[in-house]
Amino acid sequence: MKVLGLTGNIASGKSVVASMFEEHGAKVIDVDDIARKIVEPNNPAWKEIVDIFGQGILNPDHTINRKALGDIIFNDDRKREILNGITHRRIIQNAREKVEKYRNDNVEVVIIEAALIVEKGGINNLLDKLIVVTSDKESQIARLLERNGLSKEEALSRINSQMPESEKAKVADYIIDNSGTKEETQTQVNNVWAELVQS
Repeated sequence: MKVLGLTGNIASGKSVVASMFEEHGAKVIDVDDIARKIVEPNNPAWKEIVDIFGQGILNPDHTINRKALGDIIFNDDRKREILNGITHRRIIQNAREKVEKYRNDNVEVVIIEAALIVEKGGINNLLDKLIVVTSDKESQIARLLERNGLSKEEALSRINSQMPESEKAKVADYIIDNSGTKEETQTQVNNVWAELVQS
């Protein structure tokens, strides 16, 4: 079984690329999805986050308002580290369990889709190869305005708070540029997939 990391900065199009690999038959472990599940109301991570960041980050149904929490942590490195400290180890453990399950099921290719593979490590020892999805800044901003309803200033603040794409690209085994058309991205995914199943 091959285990690949799939990463890229905010609104680079990781999920689009992941779904293209899924169509080829890869199993995708979405770290964002794990992160959402572990902070569901009354889970241990949820309790820790509410204790530290307060009731103000909660929606009326007691779920965490991701935008409210995002507004706090994107402008404060220390608070972002605190949040990562609460969630990170739980996410890694969950991802490891999923990888083992797929290994037992004899799955050929597993992709772990996660934003902070390069910055945080933690799952690197699970990975055989790393795919970095890149995108030009204009496309990222447009996606954030449309998808998250952010202002241009908020979008830029989130993009600039992350490690530059060029740094991530240096450690990539494969780079997929998602600045162009969907067809252009698909062609790059097809080429990577062909190489993976041949090797």
